Amino acid sequence: MVNWVNIGINWVLISSLYALVAIGFTLIFGVGNVLNLFHGASITLGAVAAWLVTSVGGMNVWLGIGAAIILGGLFNVILYDGLIRRIQDDHIVVAVVTLVVFFIVEHGLIIGMGTTQKFIPPLIEGQTQVLGKNVLNNRIAVVALSWVVIGALIVFVNRTREGQAILAVSMSDKGAALIGIDADTVYRNTWIVAGVIAAVSGVFLGSFRTVSPAMGLNPMILSFSVVILGGLGSIRGSLVGAYVIGLLEVLTTSLVSPNLSGLTPLLALFVVLVLRPEGLFGRGAVGH
Repeated sequence: MVNWVNIGINWVLISSLYALVAIGFTLIFGVGNVLNLFHGASITLGAVAAWLVTSVGGMNVWLGIGAAIILGGLFNVILYDGLIRRIQDDHIVVAVVTLVVFFIVEHGLIIGMGTTQKFIPPLIEGQTQVLGKNVLNNRIAVVALSWVVIGALIVFVNRTREGQAILAVSMSDKGAALIGIDADTVYRNTWIVAGVIAAVSGVFLGSFRTVSPAMGLNPMILSFSVVILGGLGSIRGSLVGAYVIGLLEVLTTSLVSPNLSGLTPLLALFVVLVLRPEGLFGRGAVGH
């Protein structure tokens, strides 16, 4: 007998994290029209930072989140200033370079920490009953905090001066320059924000799964699928896309086989590219 309550709970839990994982990828594409394939490495670096602080350093997981924020932002600003700024007009080169750096970081982490899976302590211990089912408090916390981060990003983009600059550049960098907005500063800030969000999502992901040097590849594929499904550059589209893919994955793993979890985003990507390549909401400004 199919347990629809359990499927519904798992859908909400996983889709919230998927939305957070994808939104930084969406942000960079929406502003710079480039595919940041380093995104998966940012997720891994956030999880590794939290693991080092908690398991090696013996400190609590909240300090681990702080370390992830610093490391995620730092790596992305170094990547942007060191490489991307010089090549950002060539979108194919940016995709190739960020993918190469992703694999460099992954193999560097394999050398440094090995391939054994590591663990991050849960954000909150214990369980809570939801609709008659026991749900780990850690997963509830991940849902709540994911939406806190997403909500903060939406407010930042739509209600602050820096966010309005991001919107302006995403519409037209030349038009933004005419009203005194420095597009290069906006691009740089966008990479930092996206790196921070990716790193935090890595901590959340590692807190109920495991941490390993290769953990960023599947979230990167997922992010690409969500962004294509929702519409390139659309935050709203990415949020909807994350919940659509989350639902498809939960239904597939619950009704067919748990071994098919990684296949769902790829199938969704294939179908969307064939039937509606512009995505659900089409190409739009970042905040829409």
